[in-house]
Amino acid sequence: MDLSTEFLNAAKALLGDKGWRMDAESLEEAATPWRGTYRGETPFLALPASTQEVSALVKLCAEHAIAITPQGGNTGLVDAGTPHGEITLSMRRMQSVRAVDAINNSLVIDAGAPLVAAQEAADKANRLFPLSLGSEGTATIGGLISTNAGGVAVLRYGMMRDLILGLEVVLPNGEVWDGLSGLRKNNTGYDLKHIFAGAEGTLGVITAATLKLFPKVARSAAWISCKSAEDVVALLALTRDHAGDTVTSFEIIPANAIEMVRSEMPDVRDPNPSDLPWRVLCEISMARETHAREVMETALQAAFEAGLAEDALIAETLSQAQSFWTIRESIPLSKRAYGTAINHDVAVPVSQIPAFLDATKSAILDISPSAEIIAFGHVGDGNLHYSACEPKDAAAQVLSNHAAEITDIVHAQAMAYGGSISAEHGVGRLKRDELEAIRPPAATATMKAIKQALDPDGIMNPNRVVRVD
Repeated sequence: MDLSTEFLNAAKALLGDKGWRMDAESLEEAATPWRGTYRGETPFLALPASTQEVSALVKLCAEHAIAITPQGGNTGLVDAGTPHGEITLSMRRMQSVRAVDAINNSLVIDAGAPLVAAQEAADKANRLFPLSLGSEGTATIGGLISTNAGGVAVLRYGMMRDLILGLEVVLPNGEVWDGLSGLRKNNTGYDLKHIFAGAEGTLGVITAATLKLFPKVARSAAWISCKSAEDVVALLALTRDHAGDTVTSFEIIPANAIEMVRSEMPDVRDPNPSDLPWRVLCEISMARETHAREVMETALQAAFEAGLAEDALIAETLSQAQSFWTIRESIPLSKRAYGTAINHDVAVPVSQIPAFLDATKSAILDISPSAEIIAFGHVGDGNLHYSACEPKDAAAQVLSNHAAEITDIVHAQAMAYGGSISAEHGVGRLKRDELEAIRPPAATATMKAIKQALDPDGIMNPNRVVRVD
């Protein structure tokens, strides 16, 4: 995109010396996401320091028909926040915690603040902000809302959409919508905040959010060995029968993923070695640690009696519980040990997980008998991170030659079992066209109508989520 001298002079003047970059290093950094999966390009990096500056910049872009890609921590996985010719509007300078209201159980925070800042601000107020994921030191509040991130506590607390009370958004014409109310009951028409949650920056720039806080809880974590995926799913139901909604996390981890992590991280140990193919990382949270442990013990005893769990280790200390989580959170990056890893983010109804795993693995092995499947994730909400991997020393390198076919298999199986091909990582450009082909036409038409109504000139993160010609 060629930027006029008039636009550049005006943008530089309103942003100030600290508010823009055009050097090659800064532009390349902005156009390269953290995993380097995609490479884009951008002619201008804007770094506004306030909502007013965001508003003024967006108005200027609207006047000059300049397209914008809003960007948070640049940790996305679906090519949504990577600019492809647009200017980049980075929120990294807007990181303030504006207010904490412990009595109202709410927190107002800038969109550019990393997730960990919200967690720490809540903790100082003796409260909990429950969203937790591996990139929490880098992923920003605005980005997490824009992708409707999930994390490991969805089972109890819901997705990011469920954790917001209000938003402040700069619309594509530069107007500011102040919807930061901390009310939990506000039945005054369309609930606008939910339009922007999951929109991936296509409808406006989120500049701040009011988040829900919760009372602090004590946790009991267990590392459980199971002989089948069917037993894992049944174990979840049994555990919830005993613990109800106090089951915070329920993660499924295959044994080969543990070996993969250990090969990349020699200091990591299997907490409770077993020859069985599956592990579960279960976490129960309650007001008191003794209560959480008692419920965990009761649930596990019932699981042993029902033959759903073969062995289990309950964490005795916080550090031991963290060692369980270290293995779980290290799986994504440990896949670099393979020469090829074709990754997917899918969801199916919890009851369909075993059938999905069996059918998908069988179909992939028909193409590549040497493929190794790494399927792990949030079994409590049906979200699996599914990878077909091939060792670096594989003779034929079949997977790398059939990547598209493998993805078609995984996605087709997810849909066949009543699922989704995009669970928590978003749509971006990566899944936009495929979703349009399988999404109900009325849904796509409605999404395009909303996009056209709010962004008639198509300047806001164009052609992400839905294509608008």
